[in-house]
Amino acid sequence: MTKTVQPSQTAAFYAQAVASFVVSLGAMGIALVYLPAAGWVRGFLGLGLLYVVTSTVTLCKVVRDRQETAGVSNRVDQARLDKLLAEHDPFKVEV
Repeated sequence: MTKTVQPSQTAAFYAQAVASFVVSLGAMGIALVYLPAAGWVRGFLGLGLLYVVTSTVTLCKVVRDRQETAGVSNRVDQARLDKLLAEHDPFKVEV
């Protein structure tokens, strides 16, 4: 049976991802505060920003769940195939 190596994330990659998210969200927040527009326009853009962030998090979760499900199903299929091959005797004569 072949083992698949699961890629792991380093602490530096995780820190970089979190820092990138915080910087981008902070920059957009500052830009919305100093935007020379009416308050309702800034509020509308702020709600749009929150919608983009929440939908991105949801999309990431859906993609991750789909990959995990595919991995589990592949392992189950591989186990079934291994069992069939182990039980198969090509020299057995069926009567």
